[in-house]
Amino acid sequence: MLAIIAAVAFFIAFLINAAEISTNDTFTSTNIMLLGLTLLALHVGGIGAGWSARGRRR
Repeated sequence: MLAIIAAVAFFIAFLINAAEISTNDTFTSTNIMLLGLTLLALHVGGIGAGWSARGRRR
């Protein structure tokens, strides 16, 4: 789930950068890209995963 949100954040950052939309200092394309990278790192780290190793039964 976090990977999908990260992909959306990357797409929004791309649109802001490609269209040269002027935004305030909080919503720059770099900040949104860094937010996407954070979400992607959390996804790779196992946060927000659908399955947990503790929940499986044999």
